[in-house]
Amino acid sequence: MKIVLVSACALVDADNRILLAQRPAGKSMAGLWEFPGGKVEAEETPEDALIRELQEELGIVTWATCLAPLSFASHRYDDFHLLMPLYICRKWDGIARSQENQNLKWVKAKQLRDYPMPPADEPLIPALIDLL
Repeated sequence: MKIVLVSACALVDADNRILLAQRPAGKSMAGLWEFPGGKVEAEETPEDALIRELQEELGIVTWATCLAPLSFASHRYDDFHLLMPLYICRKWDGIARSQENQNLKWVKAKQLRDYPMPPADEPLIPALIDLL
């Protein structure tokens, strides 16, 4: 089975809210809410992938020194297995704005379960609730 490595980020603002992005129509799992991030490309570290994805998806800039690993998800889908490290980031330059027509929402950790998420994202919620 193919293993897909995806980096995800819990961006945390000054009010301890976490940014969620809604998968747009036309993508797999459209309408579900997820932590920003994306696939780690060949020759990229998970941190490099997050820095690139946050710039592409949200128009913000951050640095590897501002990405703290928190947890990870390991989830088997029908045609691949997803391995997804989750990082916390509290420092970035710019204002997070949708660059790819996805809806964005800042939510408190205890509200994360109110948003339907892909199966791989759901096990990450307890670590965020415990932290925040």
